[in-house]
Amino acid sequence: MEKKTKIHAEDDRHDLIITREFDLPVELLFKAYVEPEIVAQWMGTKVVKLENKKHGGWEFETSDANGNVVFKANGAIHDFVPNEKIVRTFEMDNINFAPQLEFLEFEKITDETSKLTMQIIYKSVEHRMTQLKLPFAQGLNMAHNKLEEIVTNLK
Repeated sequence: MEKKTKIHAEDDRHDLIITREFDLPVELLFKAYVEPEIVAQWMGTKVVKLENKKHGGWEFETSDANGNVVFKANGAIHDFVPNEKIVRTFEMDNINFAPQLEFLEFEKITDETSKLTMQIIYKSVEHRMTQLKLPFAQGLNMAHNKLEEIVTNLK
C-alpha cells in the first residue's frame, strides 16, 4: 500500500512535519477532524470530549473487548479557525511521553482536493526519535486512508 501521508523529520530537531493531500474539499477534510462521530470512525476510538473552540479541549479513549481502557489521550485547543487551522496539545495518559504541541493547517488546493500539514513539536529530540521508532508512520497513513474513505462516502 502506498504511503500517501509523508513525514519529514530532519536530524537534531524537536519537530516533524506531516503532509497529506486528500481527494476531498477542504471543508470535508476539516469536518473529519471536528465532528465527533467522524473522528471516532476514522480513528477507531471513543470521543469522550471534543470542544472545537479556542481554549477548548479534547479527550479520546480506546477500550479492549473486555472494556479495559488501553489508550487514553487528551489536550487543550489553543486556536481554532474553521477550515483553516487547529492548534492543540496532545498528551497520552499512562505513557511516559511528554505532551506535544500540534499545528494543523488545512489548505484548499482545488474545489475537490485539499492538503493537511501538521507540525508536531516535541519536548526533546530524543522524545521525537522514540515516537518515530514506533509504527507511527504506518498507523497515521492507515488512519488517513480510512478518513478519506469514510468522508468520501459523505459527499
